[in-house]
Amino acid sequence: MEKLSSLPNIGTTIEKKLNAVGVHSAEQLKDLGSRGAFIKLKAFYPEVCLVHLYCLQGAIESIAYNKLPEMTKKELKKFADAY
Repeated sequence: MEKLSSLPNIGTTIEKKLNAVGVHSAEQLKDLGSRGAFIKLKAFYPEVCLVHLYCLQGAIESIAYNKLPEMTKKELKKFADAY
């Protein structure tokens, strides 16, 4: 099982938060998706913001969050704004 911290954009702080909401591996994060993980995080950590969502998506796609395509960022922003 691949550790979350082996993914780009996932440091120890976000890894601990993901673990606290039941996400313990890269595979679990990929299965849940960035939006699903964001919803779980937001329920327990209200300070989670759009940048966290970008980081989760970048981790799933194996790219730095600031390299996400603009269209993806727009879609994620629209999603995050609903929370």
